[in-house]
Amino acid sequence: MQKLTRKEEEVMKILWKLEKAFVKDILAQYPDPKPHYNTVSSLVRLLQDKGVIGYRQYGNTYEYFPLLSRNEYRKQFMKEIINDYFDNSLPGAVAAFIEDEELDREEIEELIKLIKSR
Repeated sequence: MQKLTRKEEEVMKILWKLEKAFVKDILAQYPDPKPHYNTVSSLVRLLQDKGVIGYRQYGNTYEYFPLLSRNEYRKQFMKEIINDYFDNSLPGAVAAFIEDEELDREEIEELIKLIKSR
């Protein structure tokens, strides 16, 4: 899977939320100032070319839907982050997160429970 740009991720977040949408529906979800319709349409086409969204055609109109789930993207994204920034060390990534976020005792205990349950 190709890496998505920040703008493509914005469109995907909207599609994951809506589950299916026309470009006008996607555009309506953007905060003001909204991008131009053609900008969103171009992003949708790029996502389609990358194989992460599909469509249904109704005459001259297209309804888009995600082919890539939010969970699948998150897993891939996290693997890349861990590989690129933590030398492929999950414990190193967790340690950095704990140190940087200054988690309180309750949050650390929650993480320990989660790790033990796996």
